[in-house]
Amino acid sequence: MSPLPTVPKPKSWQQRIRESRLGTLLVLAVTATIVTGGAYLMDRPTAAASGIQAIELSGPTNGAAPKVGSPAQDFTATTVTGEKVSLSSYKGHPVWLTFGASWCAECKAEYPDIEASYKKFEAKGVVVLAIFIREDSATVKDYGDRIGLTFPKVADPDTRIASAYRVYGIPAHFFIDASGILREVKTGGQSPQQMDAALTAIS
Repeated sequence: MSPLPTVPKPKSWQQRIRESRLGTLLVLAVTATIVTGGAYLMDRPTAAASGIQAIELSGPTNGAAPKVGSPAQDFTATTVTGEKVSLSSYKGHPVWLTFGASWCAECKAEYPDIEASYKKFEAKGVVVLAIFIREDSATVKDYGDRIGLTFPKVADPDTRIASAYRVYGIPAHFFIDASGILREVKTGGQSPQQMDAALTAIS
């Protein structure tokens, strides 16, 4: 007796997709999307990975947002040692305007490097003006004295200055040339080499 012919099992939808040309292209497209998406997620900087401490602004955002190539917005403030300062009073000097806080870990880590870079470029007329966000003058002065910061420091407890400069994360750095034009903005911790390069560009 001849054996009964084998009836092939119906193909599943997965098999049909795999065996069709369109299915192959679809699988390749999906795979490429997954790989690309995974690479993006791996490479995408997060606030934690880039060392940026997010802050919430409470001061008024007066004037236009800072724009590289345009004049930096002027402001007047009092340093922790009681001196009145304004950005316009430093015209003729390159200015490094840096925003941070003694409660920000990344800021604390780079303050000694900021001091070192300041000392390197002080003879070229570079001014460093540090704005400490959400802190009072007494706290900032005590912190600066303890770690040996010699450049001017301003407390910004209500984020008035930070709001004007649209600083949503610290540390943040604004490099302004001697004519008062904003030349570079950097957010996140900077290496000593990056600091020196930015100061070289404006001095």
